[in-house]
Amino acid sequence: MVEYTRQYGLSDEQLASYETVYRPDLLKGEVALVSGAATGIGRGIATLFARLGADVMICGRNAERLVEAAGFLSQFGTRVVAQPANIREPESVETLIARTFDEFGRLDHLINNAGGQFAANAVDISTKGWQAVVDTNLNGTWYMTQAAARRWIDSGASGSIITITALIERGINQMAHTIASRAGAIYLARTLALEWAPYNIRVNTVAPGVVASSGFNNYREDHLAHFFTAGPMRRPGNVMDIAEACVYLGAPSGNYITGQTLIVAGGHDIHGDLWPAGIPDHFKT
Repeated sequence: MVEYTRQYGLSDEQLASYETVYRPDLLKGEVALVSGAATGIGRGIATLFARLGADVMICGRNAERLVEAAGFLSQFGTRVVAQPANIREPESVETLIARTFDEFGRLDHLINNAGGQFAANAVDISTKGWQAVVDTNLNGTWYMTQAAARRWIDSGASGSIITITALIERGINQMAHTIASRAGAIYLARTLALEWAPYNIRVNTVAPGVVASSGFNNYREDHLAHFFTAGPMRRPGNVMDIAEACVYLGAPSGNYITGQTLIVAGGHDIHGDLWPAGIPDHFKT
């Protein structure tokens, strides 16, 4: 039995039937690689790409979860391959990218979704905890991005890279490690968008606000109520909000977009507050 739940967010049935604005064959014949696709936002992204006709390579560290996710995604009639991989390890990334091209003969969309963080006051973050988050969110993103781009440049193929980041403009309370790594990923994307424009490689990021998904299970129940009221729309988004943003950037609709961050946050970037480890007394009034 898979040892995780999707207590929050859309069920598999809802992912499969979610009414999308895109036509069913929009991505037919294309290939997408989605990291961290077994659960949460990554599962939603992989679902929509498969539903729109793309073959999908999914990766993650938990082989059992990947097998289950691949079984779910296969119902949409495209080819799905699951490859266990740790994006923190360059050798593992190289193996993943090589297998993607071996299996499908091409890659059109790289979705850097895999990442991690935990709620903690900055003074309490250990060296190990800091390094783990930065290594995953920034270094892992870099390894994946460079490995895919090298393949495209060597073969003369074009490609789209989309990294899932976070709202960085006002910081993120009790998430110093993730705000540092996600800001790095955003400005990495802007730099690479310039360098790789001559190769027709587009590089963008999507910054979610509060999104209801299995990731909510990582937070204390008594803190979660705050997640549902933190932004001006007074509700969280769902994983398909992020998936549709990724398709917009990766599909022909995004052909003239590179080096940009698409914020999908219900206005949380301009108003609202979030304390994932609990609101300090100083800010309760």
